[in-house]
Amino acid sequence: MSRTTLAVAAISLMLVAGPLFAQNPPESAKMTELPDASLPPDLDRVLRDYERAWRAGDAKAIASLFTEDGVLLQNNRPPIRGRPAIQAVYEGERGGPLRLRALAYAAKGTVGYIVGGYRYGDALHDMGKFTITLRRAPGKPWLISSDMDSMNASPKPRPVPDTPAPTKTPPASH
Repeated sequence: MSRTTLAVAAISLMLVAGPLFAQNPPESAKMTELPDASLPPDLDRVLRDYERAWRAGDAKAIASLFTEDGVLLQNNRPPIRGRPAIQAVYEGERGGPLRLRALAYAAKGTVGYIVGGYRYGDALHDMGKFTITLRRAPGKPWLISSDMDSMNASPKPRPVPDTPAPTKTPPASH
């Protein structure tokens, strides 16, 4: 057998058998939230500025937190690139009491990231999670290079209105 054939066979086996060996975490692990990570002030500023801009419904302020070529990756939308496009996405958003928390982070030199969770108001649990990749010029503040978020649970499907059963039309008499 050729190496290519072996590689294709191995990949096919992994694709078919992989789900058989996957284990679901216990129910208790599914609801446990990770503890907060304490961010250095220059990284924490990014999250707090985002919260303030969101609460104010200030699309321009949100977009200004991104690099010029920043990318926004949201649920059920194609990627959005650049400050003007990001601002357009947030125009008309009503804001609200967004709360962001960090779960993990790293930063070195001119690149960094924050992984976190988000919720609104006094909610006890995160309703979603995010990853923010960051860039900065030396001596300048951190800016968001990409922001990807997703919900923790699928939105509930909308109920389909009942539709009447089709009625049979009586045959025409001649």
